[in-house]
Amino acid sequence: MSEQIILTTGIYDLIKEHLRRKGTTIEEEEILLNQLRYAKQVRRRELPEDVVTVNRAITVKDIETEEEEKFLFVQTSKEKVKKGKYSILSPIALATVGNKVGDVITWPFKDGDKKIEILNVEHYN
Repeated sequence: MSEQIILTTGIYDLIKEHLRRKGTTIEEEEILLNQLRYAKQVRRRELPEDVVTVNRAITVKDIETEEEEKFLFVQTSKEKVKKGKYSILSPIALATVGNKVGDVITWPFKDGDKKIEILNVEHYN
């Protein structure tokens, strides 16, 4: 995991609001609050290409199973899980947002703690 995640101000505010509305588990809330405390906020055009954010497709690998999965993160209103489009506030997005290619993240998913590595981040329109 990056020592400091990088977020646009809009995504930072969206996550803060999500936490305020109690949209996460206690474990997730604790991790996110700590990340937000030290997060670097940037303008959209200053966000590095390899950082996970909205409108980016990512490939992650489960460290334990070596299984790779691809996710596309979109605005909450455009989520269509059957089409592989996940809300930026979905558990996998919250686990990875603000992190970059090469980061390894441990996250308390519903089916247990998982350690995942971000393999790729691509811009999506």
